[in-house]
Amino acid sequence: MVDFLDFLRNNPYPGRGIAVGRDRVYYFIMGRSANSRNRVFSLTEDGIRTEPHDASRMLDPSLIIYHPVRQCAQGLIVTNGDQTDTIRDFGDFRAALMTREYEPDEPNFTPRISALLRPDGSFELSILKRRDGRCLREFFCYEGCDEGKGYFLSTYQGDGDPLPSFAGEPLEIDMPEPEAVWKALNDDNKVSLYANVKGEVRLFNKNLGD
Repeated sequence: MVDFLDFLRNNPYPGRGIAVGRDRVYYFIMGRSANSRNRVFSLTEDGIRTEPHDASRMLDPSLIIYHPVRQCAQGLIVTNGDQTDTIRDFGDFRAALMTREYEPDEPNFTPRISALLRPDGSFELSILKRRDGRCLREFFCYEGCDEGKGYFLSTYQGDGDPLPSFAGEPLEIDMPEPEAVWKALNDDNKVSLYANVKGEVRLFNKNLGD
């Protein structure tokens, strides 16, 4: 099992990350550009959305403004892009993601990462990434997990130019408290963190002083 806090402290730029555990889920965003860093998470009726912190400084919103989290009949959907809405509208996690691919942000071709947490405690994780000029779609299905344990998937393995896509199976991690996760994220690059612990949601936003 990977020590999640050590992993975050030693990785300055995993990009966007989803961690799913038995009683909690985390989603964070990081940014290297001024446009990516100019964001906050805000609550909506069914989850959260990203919003510009300073609308006058927003350049291209196409890949950075979306609903990362939505609650629907299927369960709780968590993603790093507008595929959240695709999953909700299709009503089928895998079928929805078979219609999508990685982001068109050459040269990084940022992977799309997604999770669906079902009411019975089972969950699925997915990553859509570029390989040899084509889209590789990977799906990981879990019947659940033990107390204190979780699984983590991020867009990148770490910093680089271009950024290296996450590789391999989701990491098996311990699941610390939200404050510890927020503190462990690289202070220069972290932007926002969504934490849902036993149904209680907390948002951390660097641009709002958190």
